[in-house]
Amino acid sequence: MLRPVAGSFELPAFGRMGASGLSAPMHQGGGWSRFGCVFPMTGVFRRLPNAATAGALFSVGLLVGVLSGCAPQSGPSGRDYQPRTAPTAGTPAPVAQSMGGRVAILLPLSGPLADRGQPMLQAAQLALESGPPLDARDTLGTPDGAASAARAAIAGGGGLILGPLTAAETAAVSPIAREAGVPVLAFTNASSLGQAGVWPLGITPAQQVKRLVVAAQTQGRSQMAALLPDNDFGQAMAAGLVQATASVGLPAPVIVMHAPGMGAINTAAREVSGYGSRRGPIDAQIKAARALNTPEGRRQAQDLARSRIGPPPFDTLLLADTRDDLQAVAAMLPYYDVDHSQVQIIGPAQWSSPASGSGAMEGAWYAAPDPAQRAALEQSFTTRYNTPPSPLADLAFDAASIARVLAGQAGFPVAGLTQPAGFEGVDGWVALLPDGQVRRGLAVFKIERGGPAMIEPAPQSGAAPGS
Repeated sequence: MLRPVAGSFELPAFGRMGASGLSAPMHQGGGWSRFGCVFPMTGVFRRLPNAATAGALFSVGLLVGVLSGCAPQSGPSGRDYQPRTAPTAGTPAPVAQSMGGRVAILLPLSGPLADRGQPMLQAAQLALESGPPLDARDTLGTPDGAASAARAAIAGGGGLILGPLTAAETAAVSPIAREAGVPVLAFTNASSLGQAGVWPLGITPAQQVKRLVVAAQTQGRSQMAALLPDNDFGQAMAAGLVQATASVGLPAPVIVMHAPGMGAINTAAREVSGYGSRRGPIDAQIKAARALNTPEGRRQAQDLARSRIGPPPFDTLLLADTRDDLQAVAAMLPYYDVDHSQVQIIGPAQWSSPASGSGAMEGAWYAAPDPAQRAALEQSFTTRYNTPPSPLADLAFDAASIARVLAGQAGFPVAGLTQPAGFEGVDGWVALLPDGQVRRGLAVFKIERGGPAMIEPAPQSGAAPGS
């Protein structure tokens, strides 16, 4: 039996209720991650000119497949520019809510994305074994297919829609569902699609960055900077940093974007580190000592050349590269005297995978769900289906479990979906806000030689910092 616990809800057998997230699958060593790519918010950043050869940037967690609609791109030339933005859905006034009692799930059950949709359907069925009826509708993995599936589900008495999977499908479904007064728990992390009655559940760059900024602030760090790839994912991380620092009252961060390749990364690392201004006074003294043209002057010049320069103008540095470009960043930072003993490196959840090349960033932090919380789901899913759940299964299971918690009420009331205590589940605490935005509790991990170590647990409520 379900029972409310401290203002939240608890589910038996499968762990606590919440929502994990993904918009777009991110390729990780042959699998798919629930950490997706989104379009960024506005802000002003510095972009270093492309000093390297052209080519697409590939990295674990930011290679964008068909589910996200994001792609690595270069911004306009020049040092200062407005980052690319995506149109927002807005927040029109909510309409009267449907009283339908069926739960619809919209997934690609056929076509090229069927291997993503089928395990998600199985996870939802597992969560709703003793819950309301589940009406599975095939979207074919297209916006038109999703729109048709939504209409059919609503006509069949659907009072809550789980899915669809991609941002493009969600954009097609949202106006149909809103007109019918049917809430949508979408499987995308495109937060720009959030509006009253539509919640993108995927784990976003902004959620990760905010958690890391708060963790750094609690250790007395207050000067943030970023060295990021000049693509949609990098700009989303940059926008998240701008938002996070403003929300906790920290100074605006210095953000430098770079094109792919060692040449561009070298230029950007020098720029963000302030190396010229830090090294300049010492170089001037060396030049003056040599100009004496005396043994004492030459000795002074040698001593000065060995002296350490001052620290960079930040104590926390956000990165988002992976693989080869991350290796390049790892080489350039110490070259420009960005010392890990003085600067805390923070980065994306994709660093949880060794395939990302994150071993080069020992001591760095990233924010992600606590993997221990999905152990019960792994056991139940594997027992039932003879295969472990995919990361996407987390999302479907948690969304369906929210439906199970709210079943039996008149429809699936928005007041229940947005209850302030939120929900907890296989990817931790999550709260759905009335405007369609989503708050999330993530743990903080430190990259160590033997593997990542949790250094701060995931917040369990909205009152906790960083959620």
